[in-house]
Amino acid sequence: MTISDLMKAPGNVQLPNYDRSALKPRLIHLGFGAFARAHWMGYHQDLLLKHPKSDWGVVVSDILFGAERFGQLEENDHLYSVLEHSDTVSNLRVIGSIVKTAHPERGGVDAFFAPYLEPDLAIVSMTVTEKGYCLAGGKLDEANPAIVHDLENPHTPKSAIGALVEALRRRREAGLDGFTILSLDNLPTNGKLCELAVMSYARKLDADLAAWIEAHVTFPCSMVDRIVPALTDESRALIKTRLGGMEDPNGIVCEPFRQWVIEDRFIKGRPAWEEVGAQFVSNVEPFEDMKLRTLNGAHSFLAYLGYLAGYETIDACMADEDYRKVAHELMVKEQQPTLSVPGDVDLDAYADALIERFSNSQLKHKTAQIASDGSQKLPQRMLASIAWHIEHGSDWSRLALGVAGWLRFMAGTDEKGAPTPINDPLAADLIAEKAALLPDQDAYIDAVLAIDSIFPAKLANNPKFVTKIKANYATLVQTGAKASVASLAS
Repeated sequence: MTISDLMKAPGNVQLPNYDRSALKPRLIHLGFGAFARAHWMGYHQDLLLKHPKSDWGVVVSDILFGAERFGQLEENDHLYSVLEHSDTVSNLRVIGSIVKTAHPERGGVDAFFAPYLEPDLAIVSMTVTEKGYCLAGGKLDEANPAIVHDLENPHTPKSAIGALVEALRRRREAGLDGFTILSLDNLPTNGKLCELAVMSYARKLDADLAAWIEAHVTFPCSMVDRIVPALTDESRALIKTRLGGMEDPNGIVCEPFRQWVIEDRFIKGRPAWEEVGAQFVSNVEPFEDMKLRTLNGAHSFLAYLGYLAGYETIDACMADEDYRKVAHELMVKEQQPTLSVPGDVDLDAYADALIERFSNSQLKHKTAQIASDGSQKLPQRMLASIAWHIEHGSDWSRLALGVAGWLRFMAGTDEKGAPTPINDPLAADLIAEKAALLPDQDAYIDAVLAIDSIFPAKLANNPKFVTKIKANYATLVQTGAKASVASLAS
């Protein structure tokens, strides 16, 4: 496929009808995965359509994953497609804001950093997932193999954090200014965590460089929301059909809904994304908590208990009335009370909308995909709320079953004895060491709860918490996930 192919897509496809030749490398995105392609790039496309002479072009870069998709992207003149798809909406658009790609496997490390030295570069955004921040226990994980490598070889980094600091070192050395680092990862206070990782790493390398970064770089927080499942053969075929028979290796399918809340703290200017639906605020944290606990907490609950019950996708979980009811009750009865959001936010309407979004039968969002990296997700999605309920003496039965579901999933086998698809940075520790204690359930749970990077001591040492988690785990083993969820629904 060539550029002329995508630009000649059928008439019902939205094309980038703005002046692509005017675009300059003013934005870099680090970690060009599915979510970035489907979320903020869509907002930026809308802004370029509104201002067709804008020069806010995008460079996509990566250092954590392979470069194959960048070669495919260049073959398509940096164009790719996004299908916003639901049971009632189907909107295909071709994104055209990308001007360049950068990957150390394509031209070497200097070529990778070249776009970071563009004088007009104002923002480096990033989606590298929770584990990409290389943090553990609230500080830089100096035992992380990538960090160990980068501290010894800072000019040829392997981590995203090392890459950001090396890019800033090169800018300083070249007499250039800094830029804003905008985290789009699904983490509470993501900007603060990014700043913690970057500054901790920089101080290990060079105190003067760290001081320069502190003065010339800002790290705004942001909250992002759009369900973007992993591509399947079915979704690829759907994109091909909508493109009139053409294949797009970088195409992506997502839900129509999107949300972006951003802390307005940019040191070198920014695009006016508020003109196309983004919301700029002084404090993102209430919105982060709302999304992480309500949407993501329910997603994780459904992922573990749904997978164990044999449900491959979230919409299949929603077709089970018990799962649908308990997921909604989890949001309204156990997550909402822990939140503090602006008065104009209707949490009940938000929960109702989430249930409908989860029910989208076109996305086929796999429970196994959502179940990945649970050790990194559990604290903000469930454990913080549980701590709140214990402190206030209120009910947290659904959250307890969610944590027990994660423990059951991480034990390594499903209810039929088949291996569970575990993808987690602590997988070796959990499976090889902790799960080896089974069938002694208490010993297994005690060992997992002792992992302080997941479970704060205040919870792990609380008899009420330990007793309730063990009881739910035992019920899961004895009766199965479906029966356990049904019991809560009754």
